[in-house]
Amino acid sequence: MCGIVGYIGERKALPILINGLKRLEYRGYDSAGIAIHNGEKLHVHKKKGKVADLERDVKDKNIDGHIGIGHTRWATHGEPNDVNAHPHVSQNGLFVLIHNGIIENYKQLKNFLIDKGYQFKSETDTEVLVNLIEYMYLEGGTDAEMAVRLALSEVIGAYAIVVISTNEPDKLIAARKSSPLVIGLGKGEYFLASDATPIVEYTNRVVYLDNDNIAILKKDEFVLKNLDNQELSPIIQNIDFNLAAIEKNGYDHFMLKEIFEQPDAIHDTMRGRISSDGTMVRLGGIMDVMDKILKAERFVIVGCGTSWHAGLVGEYLIENLARIPVEVEYGSEFRYRNPIIKKEDIVIAISQSGETADTLAAVELAKHNEATVLGICNVVGSSIARETHAGVYTHAGPEIGVASTKAFTAQVTVLSMFSLMLSQEKGTLPYSDFKYLVKELQHIPGKIARVLEQNAYIRDLADRYKNATNFLYLGRGYLYPVALEGALKLKEISYIHAEGYPAAEMKHGPIALIDENMPVVFLATKDKIYEKVLNNIEEVKSRGGRVIAIATEGDETVRKMVDHIIEVPHVPEPLAPLVTVVPLQLLAYHAAVLRGNDVDQPRNLAKSVTVE
Repeated sequence: MCGIVGYIGERKALPILINGLKRLEYRGYDSAGIAIHNGEKLHVHKKKGKVADLERDVKDKNIDGHIGIGHTRWATHGEPNDVNAHPHVSQNGLFVLIHNGIIENYKQLKNFLIDKGYQFKSETDTEVLVNLIEYMYLEGGTDAEMAVRLALSEVIGAYAIVVISTNEPDKLIAARKSSPLVIGLGKGEYFLASDATPIVEYTNRVVYLDNDNIAILKKDEFVLKNLDNQELSPIIQNIDFNLAAIEKNGYDHFMLKEIFEQPDAIHDTMRGRISSDGTMVRLGGIMDVMDKILKAERFVIVGCGTSWHAGLVGEYLIENLARIPVEVEYGSEFRYRNPIIKKEDIVIAISQSGETADTLAAVELAKHNEATVLGICNVVGSSIARETHAGVYTHAGPEIGVASTKAFTAQVTVLSMFSLMLSQEKGTLPYSDFKYLVKELQHIPGKIARVLEQNAYIRDLADRYKNATNFLYLGRGYLYPVALEGALKLKEISYIHAEGYPAAEMKHGPIALIDENMPVVFLATKDKIYEKVLNNIEEVKSRGGRVIAIATEGDETVRKMVDHIIEVPHVPEPLAPLVTVVPLQLLAYHAAVLRGNDVDQPRNLAKSVTVE
C-alpha cells in the first residue's frame, strides 16, 4: 500500500524522487521520506504529512547525489509520525531501507536483535528488517547483497524493499515477495517504483520483479537473481500508456476525469473483442483454457471492495445468460474459511491493480487446489496477470483516484462479454437475444455520455444533501450490486455513512431508520421487477423518507412518486449496471467536493491494498 521510488544514474536524484512520490500519492499514505547518498554522506529526510511538506522541508538544503530512494508510508505498525516514516537507517548507519509490506515475524526478530544489543527508535517492522540486514553484514563479514539475502531468508511476510549500503554506495539492492516492484530501464540509469506511474516519463521499458527476485542496480549494470543466488534473465516489457494518461488534463480531480473517461474506457475494453457486425464475442486471453471453462460446473469469483461488487454483477450475468452456478467471495475471507475448491472449478480473480494481497492469496489457494484461475485486471504485468492461468485485461487506462470508477464499469464490461461468449458456446441464449445484447453493449459508451450530460444537475442535487448523516441505497436484481457500489462511493470519499441493500430487504430492519432526514436512493429502471420497486418506493415515502430515483428516461410514473429523479437511457436489464452506476459516482464525487474533502486521496484509504 506504500509507495516506493528509487533512482541510480547520472541525474540528480532529488527531483526524480520527489516527482515520483507525487505520482504515487494516489496509492494513499500518511508520511513521506527520501534518502540520497552523494558518495560521501547519506542524507535522510522524512516527515509526517504530504509529499508537499517533505518537498518544503528539503527545498533549501544542499542534497546532491545521483543515487537515492523515496517512500510514502501508509501506517501498519506504529502511528503516522516523523520517526515511523521511511526510510529507516540501521543502528550503525550502514544501511538505509524502504519497505512496502508486512514482516509477520518482526517481533521475534526484534527480540533477537535486542538480545544482540540493538536499540530501536521506531515502532515499525521495517526498522527491524534494516537492522537485521546490518547484523548479517557485520556478523557474516559479507557484502551488502549477501546480507540482504541472508536477512530475507529469516523473514516471514510480504515485502518490496530497496536498500542502500553506505559502504557500497554505488548500487541499489531491491527485492520482492508478494508486494509489487518494477524497474525502469534507461540509458545508463535505472528507476524503481511500486508501479509504472513514476517511471513512464523517463522510459517505457520495464521489468516487473517476481516473488523471491533480487535486483542489483548500478549506473551501467542490472543483475537479476533469485534468493538462491542464481542469475536470471529479466523479461523486458513496454509500458502501454503515456504521461498524459496520468495527468488531470484540466479536470479538478482525477476521480472526475476518470468518471468522464468511462465511455472511452468501455469502448477500449470492447475493442477487438466484438466482431464488427456484432455476431461474435471473443476474449483472446482465455482461449487457451476455453475447454476447461466450458466443462466447468461452477465458477467462483473473488474480489475486494468495488471489484467484489463487479463480481456480484458477474454472478447475475453468468447465471442468467450462461446458466452456470456462480459463487462470489470476498478475497479477505476466502482462504480463511477453508473453502471447497475442486479441480474442475473456474476461479475468477478481479482486481483493478492486479496486486490486491487478499485476492492474490485466493489465487494461490485456488491454484494449490488445482482449479483453473482466470484474472480480470487493469494493470499489464501485475501479479494477478502473472500468477493466473489466463485472463483478460480491462484496458481502462491508469486509474489514479482512490475511489474506483472506470475500473468498475470496465470490469462489468468484461464480465458481460465473458457471459455472452459463454452463452453462445453453451447454447443457453437464443441467437437473436445474443445479437441484441451485443448490439446494446456496443451502444453503452454513447449512453453513458448522455448520463454525463447531467453532471451539473447532479451537483445541485448533491448540494441539497451534502450535510446528510446517513444514506440508504436500494436496488433489486442486477441493480442490487449497484446499490452496494453507490453506497461505497459515498462512504469512502464524502465520509457520509451509507448502506446498500436489496430493496425488498428494507422491510427486514433498515426501514426503522427512515424518516424525513433520511435520503434514500432507489435504482428504479424499468425491468421485470419494476413494479416491485415502485411498491418499495411507496413504503419509503409513506414514512417521510426523501427519495432520489435513478429511473429510465421518460418514466413519468416514478417522477410523480419521488422527490428527485435522475434519468438514464433505456438499456436491457443485464447491462443496466453500466449506466445506472454513473450518476451514483457523480453524486458521491460532488458531495465530497462540496464538503471540502480530498476526493482523490480520501483519509485512511489506499488505492492498491497490498497488505492484509
